[in-house]
Amino acid sequence: MTYFVLTAEFAHETNTFNKNLTGYDDFVDRYGFYGADAIRERGDANTELGGFLETGRKYGWEMLHVLSASAQPAGCVTRDAFDRLSGPIVEAERANKARLGGIMLGLHGAMVTEFNEDGEGELLRRLREVVGPDLPIAITLDLHANVTPLMCELANIIVSYKTYPHIDMRERAVQAGEIMQRTMKGEIAPKTLRAHRPMLDEANGGRTDVGPMIERIARAIAYEGQPGVLAVSINAGFGNADIVDVGPTVTVTYDAKAGNIEKHQAFAEGIAEDMWQKRFDVLNNYMPVEEAAAIAKAYTSTTGPIIVADYADNPGGGGYGDSTNLLGAMLAAGITDAAFGPMVDNETALQLHKHKIGDKVTVELGGKTDARFGGAPLTLTGTLKLVSDGAYTGDGPMVGGLRLSYGPSAVIEVDGIDILVVTVPAQMLDLQQFLAFGIDPAKKTVVGLKSMQHFRAAFEPIAGKVIVCDSGALCTTYYDRLPYRNVPRPIYPLDKQMVR
Repeated sequence: MTYFVLTAEFAHETNTFNKNLTGYDDFVDRYGFYGADAIRERGDANTELGGFLETGRKYGWEMLHVLSASAQPAGCVTRDAFDRLSGPIVEAERANKARLGGIMLGLHGAMVTEFNEDGEGELLRRLREVVGPDLPIAITLDLHANVTPLMCELANIIVSYKTYPHIDMRERAVQAGEIMQRTMKGEIAPKTLRAHRPMLDEANGGRTDVGPMIERIARAIAYEGQPGVLAVSINAGFGNADIVDVGPTVTVTYDAKAGNIEKHQAFAEGIAEDMWQKRFDVLNNYMPVEEAAAIAKAYTSTTGPIIVADYADNPGGGGYGDSTNLLGAMLAAGITDAAFGPMVDNETALQLHKHKIGDKVTVELGGKTDARFGGAPLTLTGTLKLVSDGAYTGDGPMVGGLRLSYGPSAVIEVDGIDILVVTVPAQMLDLQQFLAFGIDPAKKTVVGLKSMQHFRAAFEPIAGKVIVCDSGALCTTYYDRLPYRNVPRPIYPLDKQMVR
């Protein structure tokens, strides 16, 4: 039997402390493709869509892909953007209701709109209004999802990434597709349960390369081999969302026909409790930028550069990307033979585009969005080395083969540091984000970049040493510096001495 499956990708990680609302154009500018265009751009890559299509080919599904849209993490998604992107999905569902076998969605799990804290739950609610409670719906989620009770109620199948840095997007989509196939055939009746603890996020943001998440993921995979267990997802949560249903969760998608709900709930609670008990076990040393710069200044090695990662100004978590504190500390320390990027500053990028390569230029760089988070603009004089439209094609484990863009961009060399100035916020996670702009990070002594964990996938192989710092920008690891109003209290780490 041939099944008709509707698919879509609609993702946003919303930092509710970011004052810039996320509009429709922000989705289009990062990637917003419809139908065949989306398949052409993303269908052969390490994407959820790639996994959906792979499964569909395997089982001979008739498929309709509506759209693929994602904006860079920032502030709340506007009602206009949400309606314009969810609308075509719902309309395609309505038009094909009579023949639908299932719906598969590549989501994030931490979307907050200006009218609803639970963007994914709202999308699922609108879909259920059309097809009712019985049609199987599968969703894939980022490991940093804030999985809500409503999402578990309305989606039969939930499969989250098991890696951070995220390199298993396609693999997880295939896993969800296999469950969907069995569901449409009537072999299983999947449902999803949830365990949660009162925390903003897992102690190490869900790192799966080191630390306790390695064992947790191994336990999850082993449990997926048990009878009646279809998927286990360990979600680290996204603490920069000031919402009620924030924080780490464990979900188990199980076969309701097989029973054992109490056993599955106990398993989920056990892993959730492990996250709670290890909430103080932070692996990273988030040093001040001055300390990081001093270490970088003293660094010598023949095995590769020292990578200095600013966790706090991570555009991949909704940071503005224009914090100047780390760059200022590097310059003050007299660091040379270095690269730094990206510095998100549209005004300066456009200013540099008016000059010729080799010109001496003076700029007011960075710190323009909100200087309270990460520092004020720096007055710098340097040499213009490159101007670009910002286009690059990833070749690393996360975004290999995907065409992406920083928007109008430039490279200016200041006192021995090549600084990449861009327009579109994007965290550093692929070597091409430097190489495409004439900077070879492997040949530098010091590389300062803005990223939390994803940089490790591409940059650790070239690094002699990696250190991380906190510039005090919007994604600071010190949550007590942020004005939370909506999260339930008490909650860790805002209430460090709380007793559960």
